[in-house]
Amino acid sequence: MSETVVVVVPDADVLAATVAARLVVKIIDAQAVHGTASVVLTGGRVAAKVLAAVPELPASAAIDWSRVDLWWGDERFLPAGDPDRNETQARAALLDKLPLDPARVHAMPASDGPDGDDAVAAAARYAGELAGDAPLPRFDVLMLGVGEDGHVASLFPGHPELDAAGTTAAVHDSPKPPPTRITLTLPAIRSAEEVWLVAAGPDKAEPIGTVLGGGDLPAARATGVRRTLFLLDQAAAAKRPS
Repeated sequence: MSETVVVVVPDADVLAATVAARLVVKIIDAQAVHGTASVVLTGGRVAAKVLAAVPELPASAAIDWSRVDLWWGDERFLPAGDPDRNETQARAALLDKLPLDPARVHAMPASDGPDGDDAVAAAARYAGELAGDAPLPRFDVLMLGVGEDGHVASLFPGHPELDAAGTTAAVHDSPKPPPTRITLTLPAIRSAEEVWLVAAGPDKAEPIGTVLGGGDLPAARATGVRRTLFLLDQAAAAKRPS
């Protein structure tokens, strides 16, 4: 049964440093056990701060970055290199500074990629990459931001993608721009050993309080096989149940 842990720190800067430290240790531990580590990245301001903090940690020197697989939980379906793509933000914050194996950086397809502007075909392509020799890769940790409406990845309340049965889905009517996106589905998210829900700021207090109080938002359905961590600053945790 999945264990739920709630960690609350003073502010967004401390939160980013805390998540970065946990991520470095998690990657080191995964490589010690499996020889490799597999991480699913998210986007947003806090996520960028987390990635930027990683190389500042002395323990990051213990990571063999050539044996780290990187995936994404969702992506804005925009041209490659667009500054609003999660991949672009992650590369600027950290990835382009690391000795990664390019074959292990699994970016979601762009709208100017081999499938053009066909988001359904692009999502299917990513599902094929995820499958490899097994239905899904081993995800050691999967990080997610939490939206003001309680969405995670690009899975929004009341939208049909919440009930998608495959591993990926195309989203054409996102309430946040851009409207077209690619996302992992809940079954894919719930295959991760650990799911980390990272939230900062007072605009996240309502959905976090609802989820921790047992409410049915998409974020409440994002659980890890072994552990689900809520990594919050005090503002985001302000309405959590006592």
